[in-house]
Amino acid sequence: MQDEISLRGIAWDHVRGYDPMVAASKAFRLRHPHVTIRWDRRPLQAFADRPIEIMAREYDLIVVDHPHVGAVANSGVLAPLGRKDREAELTALAAASIGGSHESYQFDEQQWALAIDAASPVSAFREGVSLTAPRTWDDVMEIARSGDACLALAPINAAMTFFGLARNLGFDIAATEDELIAAADAELTLERLRELSDQVDRRCLGLDPIQIYDWMSTDETAPSYSVFGYGYTNYSRDGFRRFALVFSDAPGFGSNGPRGTVLGGAGISVSQYSQHLEEAVDFAYFVASGPCQSTIYFDAGGQPAHADAWESENCNRASRDFFRNTRLTLDTAWIRPRYHGYMELQARAGDTIHACISGDTSVPTAVEQLNAAYRETRK
Repeated sequence: MQDEISLRGIAWDHVRGYDPMVAASKAFRLRHPHVTIRWDRRPLQAFADRPIEIMAREYDLIVVDHPHVGAVANSGVLAPLGRKDREAELTALAAASIGGSHESYQFDEQQWALAIDAASPVSAFREGVSLTAPRTWDDVMEIARSGDACLALAPINAAMTFFGLARNLGFDIAATEDELIAAADAELTLERLRELSDQVDRRCLGLDPIQIYDWMSTDETAPSYSVFGYGYTNYSRDGFRRFALVFSDAPGFGSNGPRGTVLGGAGISVSQYSQHLEEAVDFAYFVASGPCQSTIYFDAGGQPAHADAWESENCNRASRDFFRNTRLTLDTAWIRPRYHGYMELQARAGDTIHACISGDTSVPTAVEQLNAAYRETRK
């Protein structure tokens, strides 16, 4: 009889982030009766505030966001997951990746996490409205001017929308070490973002996507359309809120389509300090696998990163075709920089862009601050 093994994991404190990990752990125990996994949960912002180096000494399994990977890749705190005994599984996961989800956890020729959650800014409607999902910026502005649009503009979301608009317009971001974005490109992007933000309710300046979707799905007087909010399949399921939301691809400029939205999601990593490394790696591969992602993980409220789930009839039926309707956006999403220091840039960029669209900072000043923040964090 094998000795009992207990693993600890840390996940995001949201039905989409925590519940699927608990469900997958119970299913894993059916296969490995001697392994128990206990999950703690933290708010999403806490993952940015608390270094992974510290969490890796407390937990065997850590849910991470891909921009963190560059800072910890060679710190020795995470176990590389690209192992020789897992080559076939890793190749299969790469082939089944939604957009760059799998690739985003690769750094310095190693795989530091396995994608388990995929997300990117998309469009959302309250079910039953007669509006058609806008495909172009002009379509978006027409809805916004009618007063029926909203937009998550809390600082971090303002930054993600800025980056996504710039990439959709074909502008380079972080292509060199001394300039985040060319001044003329940044000015045009900021003007576009201000054009839209000026047309939505001022309360949007303090809201993140969850708060936007809660507003839309509980208040019938709220705007019917959300643009550039990270998708949450929970809101597209029966019974989650009073009104269901229907998601669709993000719009683009002209014929650009939805390309360039900023890839989000989450990956599962394993601490190098784990006393039960093999069991922890086994679970990481299990929860990232197609059979788990398309059944157990999704059924528990998760938003999978595996193509088996995105192409599943059951998953699409249960989510008002969330996956079919947003697949192109995910497949053309942009992977954020992962250099050591990027997370500080992201925070500073959010504050700068938020101040600009709030009218507290001019566009030229905001551009200068963005490039200055980039140069400083690259150091």
